[in-house]
Amino acid sequence: MIEIRNLTKRFGDHLIWEDVSLTIADGESLAIIGKSGSGKSVLLKHLNALLNPDAGSVLIGGQNIFELNYVDMRLVRQKFGVLFQGGALFDSINTYENVAFPLRYFTRMTEQEIEHRVLECLELVNLKDMGHKATSELSGGMRKRVGLARAIVMQPAYLLYDEPTSGLDPVTSEEINELIIRMNRELSITTVVISHDMHSVLRVAERAAFIDEKKLSWYGTIEELRVADHPRMREFIKASEYVI
Repeated sequence: MIEIRNLTKRFGDHLIWEDVSLTIADGESLAIIGKSGSGKSVLLKHLNALLNPDAGSVLIGGQNIFELNYVDMRLVRQKFGVLFQGGALFDSINTYENVAFPLRYFTRMTEQEIEHRVLECLELVNLKDMGHKATSELSGGMRKRVGLARAIVMQPAYLLYDEPTSGLDPVTSEEINELIIRMNRELSITTVVISHDMHSVLRVAERAAFIDEKKLSWYGTIEELRVADHPRMREFIKASEYVI
């Protein structure tokens, strides 16, 4: 379980948001929505302490991660997988080595064990025979899937997605949505998704958190979102060209 308690974040004199509190249950899929610049990605980076708050805490298993020492923090971060918006692949190495990279850096697995795990993850994202491919040869959707294979290779408890369908066509976006659902259900990974794509949000999430006017403006289930009488959130959804 991830417990976010009264988080406040500023950059200099600029307030991003304040007093944000919510709980993400184990195995849950949460979408964080809001306008560009509302601080969604900033909030995501607090979950694994890539950023520190000005006030408040994030508790994982009851432990405030901002109080951990360096060694314990590294162990907590290894519980997180991240699918970055652009994939963040290394173009100097092939697909297989991109997925293998965390295993080589963080574990003492043998080459045989690494090979088994990498091929297993590539198969999970439907890229079983693509390990030899240079990342420069991959389409946008394939790069996202390689990034997802790398994100799950360490068997994380939590998986963070930053705009996973951004820049993809509708068919490829739906493939990514299906993979997000599959990872959540089959691997029992707690999922947090940042997205402007309301079709994706409604497909992959069980709950949604709306960041607006420098605070957590609304939080509830997807069923509650469909009928919520929240003018600014309804305006945001309407502007996304998706009608609930």
